[in-house]
Amino acid sequence: MDDKTRTELEAAAFRRLVAHLQQRTDVQNIDLMNLAGFCRNCLSRWYREEAGTRGIEIADPKAREIVYGMPYDDWKARYQKEASGEQKKAFAKSHPNHG
Repeated sequence: MDDKTRTELEAAAFRRLVAHLQQRTDVQNIDLMNLAGFCRNCLSRWYREEAGTRGIEIADPKAREIVYGMPYDDWKARYQKEASGEQKKAFAKSHPNHG
């Protein structure tokens, strides 16, 4: 497989991942962090950081909007729920140096 095709496939997979996360508003970021070690915010940060390595500045709110499909504050107001004690315990155990 040539590099161009590989990049196109990776980009398409990324777009599908983002679309999937936008549709699965029932899955909270803390669930993603506890299970996979990353969340929507991580994905938007990686996007912003990769843009920066190419000399493209993307503000954090814009990067989050790309991943969330709407402004982050709107997503939080519509879909974010308070994390349960169990979720918070799992997060503290799996990410002791986070936050």
